[in-house]
Amino acid sequence: MAATATLSSKFQISIPEAVREEQQWQAGQEFVFIPKGKGVLLMPVPDPNRLAGIAKGANKEGYRDRADRY
Repeated sequence: MAATATLSSKFQISIPEAVREEQQWQAGQEFVFIPKGKGVLLMPVPDPNRLAGIAKGANKEGYRDRADRY
């Protein structure tokens, strides 16, 4: 069953308790909103310390930077 919430007059939404508990989200946590068609993907912003080392051993060949984009 999908949980629902209502947008308030102050443009705020309370995340349902069942969703917060399942995702282990905490008060004060920062989120990013990513537009997806007619909806939005809500994702927690990762802690930079947890990202350290995730690309170890990645192949650096063929890497594209911003200058390579159209």
